[in-house]
Amino acid sequence: MSDITRLDPGPRMSQAVVHGGLVWLAGQVGAPGQSVTAQTQAVLASIDSLLARAGTDKSRLLQATIWLADMADFAEMNAVWDAWVDPANPPARATGESRLAGPDYKVEIIVVAALK
Repeated sequence: MSDITRLDPGPRMSQAVVHGGLVWLAGQVGAPGQSVTAQTQAVLASIDSLLARAGTDKSRLLQATIWLADMADFAEMNAVWDAWVDPANPPARATGESRLAGPDYKVEIIVVAALK
């Protein structure tokens, strides 16, 4: 019996890995070509779903790393993030600019959370 649970494993990566009371999510992206707002909303919905499948929720977030294709989109992404994040339990967070997997991706978010 393994003490590591992998959600949606594929040949290259798993969407989430659960071990030692923590869950690590792979970088989540929205549909390419959509607005920063739409992509951020899709990413956060995906995070909610994966965290629920792992047995936890956003109130248990420990860390978030956010990559933007263009830091000019920081305020637009933050508007969606601020409406979503649990204000009583915000994670440690870093945001940076990076070239993402394709030119039509604008936001990628990676999180680590504690299990309930």
